[in-house]
Amino acid sequence: MTRANTGNSSLARRRRRVSPMGEYDRLPKPLRRWLATATLPWSPRSALRTWQTALGHTGGDEAAALGRLDAIEARQISRDARKVWNRGHPASESPRPSSRADPRRPTPGLGTRASAVQQATVR
Repeated sequence: MTRANTGNSSLARRRRRVSPMGEYDRLPKPLRRWLATATLPWSPRSALRTWQTALGHTGGDEAAALGRLDAIEARQISRDARKVWNRGHPASESPRPSSRADPRRPTPGLGTRASAVQQATVR
């Protein structure tokens, strides 16, 4: 019997040992809120690992850790834009560090993180 919809790939097939939704549900509440508005698709495992590292670097300050996650995501978007659309694309410019006091509140005029990225890609 053939497997349905597995395609012809050289990637190794693996079974998930954990439930992705269960992993997501066990994430800290501030991280879940951040992931709900994240521009990139983060796995719960990598998000938690990055969150824990950010908390360690910020002395446990959740707002500062969320700001670090924003900066990490902005760098990745910039890196991906350079690969996909070359250096001339507005999103490929190096992101500026966030100076917002609360990274969960949008900067006036920019809206959410997603809309800021969309604005950068439209210009």
